[in-house]
Amino acid sequence: MTRVGDKNLRNFPSAGDEVGHDGDSPERQPQHRPVYSIGAVARMLGIPAATLRNWQERYGVVVPERSGGGHRLFTRDQVEQLRFLVDQVAAGASAADAHRMLRERFDAGLAVPPPAAPGGDRLLILLAERDPFAAEFAEYFLRTEGFEVALVLSADDAVSRTAEAQPDLAVVELLISSGRGLELCRQMHRDHGVPVLAISTIELRDKAMAAGASAFLLKPIEPLQLVSVVQDLLGHSAFLRRDTRRDGGQP
Repeated sequence: MTRVGDKNLRNFPSAGDEVGHDGDSPERQPQHRPVYSIGAVARMLGIPAATLRNWQERYGVVVPERSGGGHRLFTRDQVEQLRFLVDQVAAGASAADAHRMLRERFDAGLAVPPPAAPGGDRLLILLAERDPFAAEFAEYFLRTEGFEVALVLSADDAVSRTAEAQPDLAVVELLISSGRGLELCRQMHRDHGVPVLAISTIELRDKAMAAGASAFLLKPIEPLQLVSVVQDLLGHSAFLRRDTRRDGGQP
C-alpha cells in the first residue's frame, strides 16, 4: 500500500484504503485484486478509451500496469481516481486542473471520494461456472444484490444462453468445459459484445485480457469483491446497456 508522500503515482489511496498502515489483508493482496482493461474502464466511466490514453501520456498521474501483451491494466483504485477526474471535468474543470487537484489529494494523503450508490435496475448476469457449488454460492450473492442471473455449467450452454438472452455481463470460469473459458471469452467479446469478468483458480490474467475479458479475478474470491467488480463493470448507471456498448479499441 502506498504511504503518504510516496512519489510513485500508480497506487495512490482511494476510498477504502487505510493510508499509512503496513501490509494488506489477504483479499487485498495484489494477485487477488481485480484488474480492468482500458475498454472496460472507458465503458464504466462513459468516456472514450482515447481520452484515457491521452490523459496518461500527457499528465502521467494515473499510470496503469501493462500486461505481457502490452494491454493497459487498471486497478480498482485507479478506476476510482479516473472517476474523480471525469467528475471534475463534468463539473467544468479543465483536464489539467482536474489532474492537478487529484495530485494535490495524493500529496495530502486524501482518499478519492467513493462513487454514488448503484441504481435499482435488474440487469442480467450470465454465470458460467464449472463447479455447481461455487456457482450456487455466486448466484446467491448476485441475486441478493438485485441482479438477474442465468446459471450455466458448460461452455456450450453459455453460448446458447448468450444468443437467447443477450446478458448485460458474463462471469466466466476459465476452466469450464475442460479449459474452454478463454475461447468463450473471445466468443462473448467478438460475436456478442458482452463484457466478461474472467475468473480462475489459475493465474491467467494476461491470457484472459488478450482473449477480450474486461476484468479478471483470481480465486478464491470474496463474495463482496465479486459483487463489487460486477457493479464496476456495469457502471452503476447502465453504461453497458445493449444499445450503448462500445469496444474500448486499442489496448
